[in-house]
Amino acid sequence: MRSSEAARIAASDEAISVDELRLAARNHGMPLEALRYDITPVGMHYLLTHYDIPDVDPGRWRLTIGGHVTAPSTLTLAELAARPRVTRTLTLECAGNGRARLLPRPISQPWLDEAVSTARWTGTPLAPLLAEARPLDGAVEAVFTGADHGTERGVEQDYQRALSITEALGGDALIAYEMNGAPLPPQHGAPARLIVPGWYGMAHVKWLSDLTVTTEPFNGFQQATAYRFTQEPDEPGEPVTRIRPRALMIPPGFPDFMTRRRVVDGGEVHLRGRAWSGHAPIVRVEVSLDGGGSWADAHLGPEVELYAWRSWTMRWLADQPGDHELCARATDATGQVQPVGQAWNRQGMGNNTVQRVAVTVR
Repeated sequence: MRSSEAARIAASDEAISVDELRLAARNHGMPLEALRYDITPVGMHYLLTHYDIPDVDPGRWRLTIGGHVTAPSTLTLAELAARPRVTRTLTLECAGNGRARLLPRPISQPWLDEAVSTARWTGTPLAPLLAEARPLDGAVEAVFTGADHGTERGVEQDYQRALSITEALGGDALIAYEMNGAPLPPQHGAPARLIVPGWYGMAHVKWLSDLTVTTEPFNGFQQATAYRFTQEPDEPGEPVTRIRPRALMIPPGFPDFMTRRRVVDGGEVHLRGRAWSGHAPIVRVEVSLDGGGSWADAHLGPEVELYAWRSWTMRWLADQPGDHELCARATDATGQVQPVGQAWNRQGMGNNTVQRVAVTVR
């Protein structure tokens, strides 16, 4: 498939379509007030399902491991759960988070800021499981196939993504079967899914059914066409991988129903939120009270697990009645800083432009 078929850009006067609304109704973001929780409750966790939620019987489920390996195998859910058990707390973010804020707008799932959540994932490490299959010389990638099946931009497919054999054998990925201490719910990939800490959500293949080691780079739709940073229709672009640094604020006060503009009483206002990065720990969060004109450091909460969000707080003396625009931006230990202005790309991927919260002080 040509990359020119990978995304369509809305015309300058084109409104959100019924198709986009249908996607928005099936998928959902995390209410921003849920940033108050260290661990997002399962029902509030953001959700993106490309096709249908498949009907997978846990008793009949099997994970096949094969391809360019010496010792292919097939595991039941009970056999998977009997292996060494690990729990990791990590923040997942959809690669398309913020897409609907880009101008011109790439047409797809119309995320604003809410496609992010943090959960505890329990399962068995991928690396030993793959090592036991003994990949042969010349192994290049591990391809993960989910049970969800559908058509996207004219291509019929099972959802598939790949990791390099180095990443699969050397990383801290899991085959997870529990979420927040309970069996995975159907919408989050039951009975088992891939978890790749630090990566955007497209890498975390749900309803996992097959792992195949290959001798060639995987060129399936979700790898070679979707989830690419591109500017022009025909360029191959760069792959979307790890989560860019981002901070979000819990909108203070109370909202207007339609516009979500916040209303606060004058006086001291306690601002708080979360920040995260898939590259390195968060080392700084700054807050602007004037739409990005000036910035002041927020107080960072304690460090948690490497790929889990970190809390931040700030006191705002809201002593000027009227309208204000609040922003927050994150910096990680690699020196990456959230941009104030948009960094546009054709598929609307990795848009970590700062959040803007409209507030009226009364």
